[in-house]
Amino acid sequence: MPYTTHTQQAIPSSSVDEQATAQAELNHYLESQAKVVAPTQDPLTSRDRRIIGEIIEVEPESIRTIWIEGGITVWVQFVEGGRLPFDRDWFATRVAEVKATLPETPLERNERLSDELETACTAFGLYHGEIDWLSFSTKLYQDGHFVGFVGCNHQGWYARPRQYGVNRVTGNAKDVIASLGVRMAVAA
Repeated sequence: MPYTTHTQQAIPSSSVDEQATAQAELNHYLESQAKVVAPTQDPLTSRDRRIIGEIIEVEPESIRTIWIEGGITVWVQFVEGGRLPFDRDWFATRVAEVKATLPETPLERNERLSDELETACTAFGLYHGEIDWLSFSTKLYQDGHFVGFVGCNHQGWYARPRQYGVNRVTGNAKDVIASLGVRMAVAA
């Protein structure tokens, strides 16, 4: 009587490697497509991450997001996985303490000053062009006519009525615009 021996067929290792590589490429492609089709907006600013990183003593870039669960627990989620729970009241107290002592980055300062300039221009009925972030200067126009240059540097806010000339330095955007001889816009 003949006997049949069954053996497990060996799968060549090269086909396993090729399959794993193909799967990794597919996963990467699907992930990149998901970001393009449905980008998620990050609720945390770089300043938020710096504050949280200071509180829990980690690098700001390692923080993915935070959320409050049940109104009691603040959860901090990390980029590499894992999360930490904190008491909401303790966390809020620490955020206030760190926020008060954390110095502004140059970008945060520019954003704050840009907002101040926009508010001041609105009050005067002025339009400003795109802001050059390196020197934080812009040209001001009123009714299509050039008014002067306004900017901010290490000395504070400054204005110049012409391309070349002496800067007039003041403490805030409204005063520097007024130094160009522009009067506040009157509501009609």
